[in-house]
Amino acid sequence: MRLLFRSFPVFLAAVAFAGCGGTHHAQPPAPKPRPNPNRVITPRGPLPGALLIADRGNDRILLVDTHRRVLWSFPTARDRALGRRLVFDDDTFVEPGGKALVTNEEDHGDILSIDIKTHRVTRLFGVPGIQAGPGASAGPPNRLNWPDDAYVLPDGTLTVADAYRCRILFIRNHRVVRQIGRTDACVHDPPRALGAVNGDTPLPDGGVLVSEINGSWIDFFSRTGRLLRSFQAPVSYPSDPQPLARGRILLADYARPGAAVIIDRHGRVLWRYGPASGWGELDHPSLAIELPNGNIAINDDYNDRVVIVDPRKRRIVWQYGHLAQPGRGANQLNTPDGMDYIPLGPHEKPLWQLVHHP
Repeated sequence: MRLLFRSFPVFLAAVAFAGCGGTHHAQPPAPKPRPNPNRVITPRGPLPGALLIADRGNDRILLVDTHRRVLWSFPTARDRALGRRLVFDDDTFVEPGGKALVTNEEDHGDILSIDIKTHRVTRLFGVPGIQAGPGASAGPPNRLNWPDDAYVLPDGTLTVADAYRCRILFIRNHRVVRQIGRTDACVHDPPRALGAVNGDTPLPDGGVLVSEINGSWIDFFSRTGRLLRSFQAPVSYPSDPQPLARGRILLADYARPGAAVIIDRHGRVLWRYGPASGWGELDHPSLAIELPNGNIAINDDYNDRVVIVDPRKRRIVWQYGHLAQPGRGANQLNTPDGMDYIPLGPHEKPLWQLVHHP
């Protein structure tokens, strides 16, 4: 997300000299710049905003700031009393417009939308509690098998990597309107067929960046589904590739020891963080994202924490959660498996809703 900052017009300085000639007149003081209500707060430190975390093992979503304060959460006690809940929420992203979150319940076989202000839950696709079976017995098209990385696109289309039915789905009004890969034909032959998929990151031009587990394939598709490029990443298990500037790709190696890796479009490694042991070792990281200050945030799933790495120093400079200590209390997580970066501002519409408690 690119943020634009408005500055007070510099021509005010010129106005102060407009009457200067042979006679000097007292000039009124220049007006003070009015505060910009849309100014984004970017505190100093490793996290210049907040992180929305899918705390999968605790069946919840948290929004935490740089001081590790919880600004918003779901479900609350009131939500649970109303029957609102999550089951193994694997990812969570803010939907376009900022009024709702989309989350895929991977183990539960469905995709939900959560209204940020009211906490109302809407099921977008899938049959809750039912995973599609393998092969020809997989069942009807609306049944999913480990849905991963659900996103809502700007035009309202829902997209998801249906992992073990080996397809990328595009959904509108609860119907599949387009897909990449043939349902249950799990072999690397894009765009006709895909292996098991676990990433479907939308690209700025309307295309999609896909990761296939078997063979560590990374595929670029156009907005019409045409294959643009396919190559093998130098990792054991590529997870959730993210596009960066200058054609680079950031992805996680879902393994132990795991890694966060930046590669070019030919698969060459440009940067890597992946200690083989010690406190900095990653255990099955599922997602890495670049923050506005250049730091890299990583879901360190089996270590029960989210960490931020300084890419220049290649060391952890911030974390939420404690190393391999799952819990539900303050500064505790249990197998976090997804996140989204959220800028903060006093009236940054509609982000104020993220800290509203119903």
